Amino acid sequence: MKSEFVKGMSAGIPIGLGYLSVSFGFGIMAAGAGLSVFEAFMISLTNLTSAGQAQGVSIIAAGGTLIEMALVQLVINIRYALMAISLSQKLDDSFTFPRRMLAAYGITDEIFAVCSTVKGTLKPQYMYGVTLVSMLGWVSGTFLGASAGEILPASVTAALGLVLYGMFLALIVPPARKEKSILLVVVIAAALSCVCRYLVPSLSGGFAVIMCALVASAAGALLFPKKEDETE
Repeated sequence: MKSEFVKGMSAGIPIGLGYLSVSFGFGIMAAGAGLSVFEAFMISLTNLTSAGQAQGVSIIAAGGTLIEMALVQLVINIRYALMAISLSQKLDDSFTFPRRMLAAYGITDEIFAVCSTVKGTLKPQYMYGVTLVSMLGWVSGTFLGASAGEILPASVTAALGLVLYGMFLALIVPPARKEKSILLVVVIAAALSCVCRYLVPSLSGGFAVIMCALVASAAGALLFPKKEDETE
């Protein structure tokens, strides 16, 4: 019978393969922003978050402030806290506090989706296995992408860099087609982004992301409130 760790590694293989291709685009993006291969590698190793890393590199390239960086990361990554709260209801009794802290490193959208579908309680070893394979895929793709970004022509790296943005579209298009509320929030955020870009060019990219995300989310909550029985 397979151990929980091996089961987790098996479940993490599809995630790791997906991360390998997507993080390749991030690596190229980081190299284009002037970061070294080692710096790009360490960002992926210590963060493990696609959207947060992409926006973080943009802020670094633009010479943004630490406050701006912190606020952007809070807005973009706060969903992981909600995922952690949800997963905490499935954790096995063997999840001590140190083990919870270690497992928190690997809470991403995809890992959360896999772990939340586990029947019964979630074992620490299973989550560690999923996280390990996923992390290896993410950092390996980043290393390869950043290395390629330093040697390939600018025209090629610009084309390959679109992989990361393709992932973002893949995340928002399917739910936007199903839910009118999600589509409206996406449209509002896109429209506000254009306004910030062309009408308020002095506004930094980081604060533009914060404003667009908060305003679009607030509009969605006001226009499409969830009834109490829908959230249960």
